Formats: sequence, structure tokens, C-alpha cells
Amino acid sequence: MSSGLARSRGRRRKGRTRSHVVELSLGAAAFAVGAFAIAGPLSHPDAAPANTAAAPAPHASPAGELTVASVDTGKKTDGARKKKAPAKKASGPSKYTDKKADAYFRSRWNDKTAKKVKDIRTTGRYLRIYTSLPENADNSKAAITLCKRGLEYLAERGEVNPVVFVQSRFGENGNPVLANVLGPDDDDCRVTYPKPN
Repeated sequence: MSSGLARSRGRRRKGRTRSHVVELSLGAAAFAVGAFAIAGPLSHPDAAPANTAAAPAPHASPAGELTVASVDTGKKTDGARKKKAPAKKASGPSKYTDKKADAYFRSRWNDKTAKKVKDIRTTGRYLRIYTSLPENADNSKAAITLCKRGLEYLAERGEVNPVVFVQSRFGENGNPVLANVLGPDDDDCRVTYPKPN
């Protein structure tokens, strides 16, 4: 009977030993992560911290509880976030607007379709026409017309390899493409979708 008791005590000690080993391992891992988080930025003296603020020193309250005042990190809360800038939404002229293309479109056409244009941007041979059309207006008459007008503009500029994107108003999916021409072999402005396998 005493040998059975000795065995059960031995098992209990092994269990305690394992739990202490696990606790020590977790503590060492937490210490290593904390040390790395502190030492990492300090090991790069030329890298300035992105958003630092001095935290007030913790102090004991009359009841003996430890309290720490909150620190303003400079991050905006949901209520204080700014609305998306017009430049990112492409919902009107911005610093990215191609003023020559914009003037060309406005002087050449003054119809319902032209009024749907909100911004025109070019990058190299790429012309992007941002509109007030909804996301589901792909291959619509207005989108195709604007695409053809974009091709006309690029042809007058002497572009031999034109690329035009007519894009919808800003929504959950950004500004989806409603009509496009992807180069000299693409001539109908219609957006095509890959056929399912």
C-alpha cells in the first residue's frame, strides 16, 4: 500500500513539474517578445518611432489600487475619422486630373453623357474616365460612348496603343470598370468577362 502511495505522489510531482516547466516556458516566451518589442526600435537609432507619446506615471489611488491614465496615441476614433478625400474617390477634379483631357471633353461635348464625367486622369497611354454611373452600368450606352470619346482623344494626341477605362462612381468596390479598350487589338469598348471553366 505504501508503494502505491509513493507512486501516486510521484505522479503528482511530475504533473507539478510539467506545469512549472510550461509556466516558465510561457513566461520566458512572453519576456522575449516584450524585450524584442522594446529593443527592436532601439537597435535602429535612425528609425524614428511612428507614433509615440510619453505615458503618465502610474500612481496609487487612496484605496491602494494602481491606476494608469490613458495616453492619446493620435489615432482617430470611428466618429473622428475623415471622409475619403475626393482624390481617392475620383468623384471630382483633383490634383491628378488631366486638365487637357478635361478641357477637351468639356469643350467638345455638352450632352447628358458628358455630364456623367466626374474626373479624367491619364498615366502614360492610360486614360481613366471616372463617372457618376452606378456599378451595374457595365457596357451601358453611356459607358461605351465615353470609352469611344476617350479613344478619340488619345488618337488626336497621337497615341498608337490606347488604353481607356470608363469607371463607375465610388462605391464598396471602389470605381469598377464599366467599359474599356485594352490596346490596339481591342476595338469595341465592351467589358468582357472570363467564361467559367
